[in-house]
Amino acid sequence: MSVHTVPPGSTAQHEAAERRLAARALLACPVLTSHRQPDELAVVRRHSAALRSTFTRLLSYHLIVETSFARLVKTPPSLDSPLRPVQRGDSPPFTPQTYALFSLACAALLTPGTGEWLLISSLVEQVRADAASAGVELRDTPSENRRLVQAVGLLIDWGVLTETDGSLSAWSERREEGVLQIHRPLLAHVLPLPLRNVASLADLAAQLPSGASEPRRSLRRRLVENPLVKREELPEAERDVLSRERSELTRLLEEHFGLTLEVRAEGALAYDTEGVLSDVAYPGPGTVRQAALLLTDALTDLARPTAGHVPGAAADAPGLLTPWATVRGELDSLASRYAKAWAGAYIADPARLQKEVVALLESMSLARSLPEGLVLHPAAARYRPEPHTQPTRAAQRLASPSPGGTGAPPSDALFTESFLREAL
Repeated sequence: MSVHTVPPGSTAQHEAAERRLAARALLACPVLTSHRQPDELAVVRRHSAALRSTFTRLLSYHLIVETSFARLVKTPPSLDSPLRPVQRGDSPPFTPQTYALFSLACAALLTPGTGEWLLISSLVEQVRADAASAGVELRDTPSENRRLVQAVGLLIDWGVLTETDGSLSAWSERREEGVLQIHRPLLAHVLPLPLRNVASLADLAAQLPSGASEPRRSLRRRLVENPLVKREELPEAERDVLSRERSELTRLLEEHFGLTLEVRAEGALAYDTEGVLSDVAYPGPGTVRQAALLLTDALTDLARPTAGHVPGAAADAPGLLTPWATVRGELDSLASRYAKAWAGAYIADPARLQKEVVALLESMSLARSLPEGLVLHPAAARYRPEPHTQPTRAAQRLASPSPGGTGAPPSDALFTESFLREAL
């Protein structure tokens, strides 16, 4: 996210726009460092007092700003929030063991006597020793080594560790040694609370703020963090805030975070018109995202629901219930139709394609899995694919960004995406 896109205007408008950009940068990346995001950090430091007040007052988030980093410590999500495990690039999502290894890596870096630089192999040895002491199973297998690399890699992504000689990937692939530099001021703030006295999930939950008595803040957090807020899942106090204070919610979300609030009978969402705040691009490129978009369109067309009547609606989950056999059949049909454009690994493994498509829709709160089938939430109808059409030569010339260009969409693109907001 660029911090150089503040629109012209008065000094007050300029300051407000800068604060909004800084808040958005922190929401998108809760750890900013001078090494990795110098421009964003400079703006956050310039407005640190106002940002601390905003995050505390509106969301109950704690902002730490130092010379070399900024760390936004968020309140844990509500229990009904969609599962969104950490995922680095194309690597598999974090598992409970990966999170445990991440915590052990942080502890290893805090071990007395550890200097500012250390070998990758030394860090791995310390993590293995601590895992054995803590009763965490960590075998020397390719899959578990990949999880360990993911955990250490996240510390590199966040700027807690810097590769100074060699790389983690080289160590992972060929066991080539590398040197890591530790960013100690940031390290102490990576975990939101010490885990030394936590022996179970119940112990952890007891130390976390509930926020149950602050329905305004908890509702704002849902809207800022969740892709969709379902009305049926809101506590009564939050539903009341949504109904009575919609105008104020709209103002606060737009003014401080640049989000547009959209409320319908089935729920609400706060969307980013620039499309930079979400960690999941949907709709978007790639086989799984394209398949998910086309699948929801196909299932909706099959049922042809109308206002007030949803065929096959599940009793305990509002929405459109489609049997798993139909889901598999529609995905198989789509895979056959787009076999040349989609990734071969998914074409050869229909079960994997279905699993990842369903996981994506669930992470966006657009679907829910039941034993009898897949339930599409009514909000899924707001996303509809639009097939590409080949533009005329005149249209190509008008859309051309430079002499000789065509301005035409790529030939392998299946569709563009549009949002049908009125469908929610």
